[in-house]
Amino acid sequence: MLKLIAIDMDGTLLDSQKELPQRNIDVIQEAAQQGHKIVICTGRIQKGVEPYFDRLGLAAKEEYAILNNGCSLHTISEDWQLLSYHNLDFHDVRYLYSLLDNYPEVYLTLIADVDYLVLADEVPDLVAYDASLVFTEPQPVSLADVKAQTKPVFQAMYMGEPDVLDAFQADFEAELSEKFSMVRSQSYLFEAMPKGITKASGLRELAQKLDVDTKDIVALGDAANDLEMMKAAGFSVAMGNAAKEVKKIADAVTSSNDEAGVAEAIQKYVLEAKE
Repeated sequence: MLKLIAIDMDGTLLDSQKELPQRNIDVIQEAAQQGHKIVICTGRIQKGVEPYFDRLGLAAKEEYAILNNGCSLHTISEDWQLLSYHNLDFHDVRYLYSLLDNYPEVYLTLIADVDYLVLADEVPDLVAYDASLVFTEPQPVSLADVKAQTKPVFQAMYMGEPDVLDAFQADFEAELSEKFSMVRSQSYLFEAMPKGITKASGLRELAQKLDVDTKDIVALGDAANDLEMMKAAGFSVAMGNAAKEVKKIADAVTSSNDEAGVAEAIQKYVLEAKE
């Protein structure tokens, strides 16, 4: 029986306007009331999840969220608490930054706990836009600033216009993949996590903590950073708007995120499957 429902956010739980459809809320609440554990599993930082999680109105004593593409596991009771994490050290950051010598239009951004940092003299417009999607303001920092700060750096993101980032990825993806878990989650984002860390590793860690077998997990997603999570689950559902490679490995395809496809999938494959 499917016990844990792992749900991506952008392109999945949220519609194309970054809104949370009421139909998704209603069905998720029904699933939670029937005893299924709802887990947000996203590349977003904590600030970018909190208001949506509040709207879900889950009433369990303890809830969980897997953030930063699996780099951090949070427990949510009365407040958000960091349960466990995997981080990049200063040497990792310095190496990642060193690759940008010939790419001045690509920016290295860092998620340091709840802070959004960019290695630049001032915040580029593209970085400011991405930060606005997660309800935060990025801070320009130097390498010296990064070395001095004490908060863990969960993940790094190369950010640039798609054609420039394509060229950068072509030049360095093979080299980077030897040292980090890499994923192109958006056309303008190429992300680096600690080696071996993905949404799937975060999901397995939580499943072990909750004593849930992976065969009892259903995962819903739409993009490249959802692939490993969906492969790790006992049953996977791709959104109607999902990338071709995501639909190819999924066990089922639901409606798009603009049609409350999450609600449709949970209703069909979880709630009705019990009847």
